[in-house]
Amino acid sequence: MAHRVALNWEGKMKFQAQTPGGTLSLDTSPAVGGEGNGLRPKPLMLVSLGGCTAMDVAALMRKMRVDGQVASFRVEVQGELTDEHPKHYRWVRVDYYFQGKEMNQSLLTKAVRLSVDRYCGVIYMFRQFAEFEYEIHFDETSE
Repeated sequence: MAHRVALNWEGKMKFQAQTPGGTLSLDTSPAVGGEGNGLRPKPLMLVSLGGCTAMDVAALMRKMRVDGQVASFRVEVQGELTDEHPKHYRWVRVDYYFQGKEMNQSLLTKAVRLSVDRYCGVIYMFRQFAEFEYEIHFDETSE
């Protein structure tokens, strides 16, 4: 399966990106010639990683029939760039947060592990150039 995106220059450092799912604006900070009116490319890589694994986990929760036990689910991704050029992520971490009453923590953990170890292609790609770690957090105190 091939994906295609197109980026149209709008002046200075701003581009409009046409993707299979919609349009988004890219720009950079004024310190490097942009106006700060768009998303930055490297953090978008972290969004891609987070989106890939979050969607995997959501699909697996539904398949395992534990989605009804989860009142809220969020994924946070952080990454550290190298100091030298070409700057790239040398380390990334994903935190998975589940909130709900009487969640089946073992099935939710299994869903995360399946995404991390088997299904998420973006995690697979990141592991080619960055140290990868993750942690799962459960909150059953309130909904």
